[in-house]
Amino acid sequence: MDFNDLKAFVAQHDNFEIRVIGHAGSHCYQVELEDVEGRRHMLTRSGKPMLFRALDDVYLELKRAGIHRAYLVQQVPHDEVIGRDTHYRDPLASRMPLVF
Repeated sequence: MDFNDLKAFVAQHDNFEIRVIGHAGSHCYQVELEDVEGRRHMLTRSGKPMLFRALDDVYLELKRAGIHRAYLVQQVPHDEVIGRDTHYRDPLASRMPLVF
């Protein structure tokens, strides 16, 4: 989903979740939207996932799309290595609310 698609989606829908995904050991963040049907859409540019070097950059981009709340999710390689699914919906265990 590119930025213009994200902006149009936000204008037409109100039931979705935005996740700012950070990977352990990395200083880059990605943005993912999950719609009410459970489909996940990564924010892309020219067909490639957008990477942000700082949370401030993420905040500015999301504000431009009309989004003011998201969840910060930290992916830990340990879960992936042992074959365990990541649990984004566990309360405060794997995600932190952001308001900007």
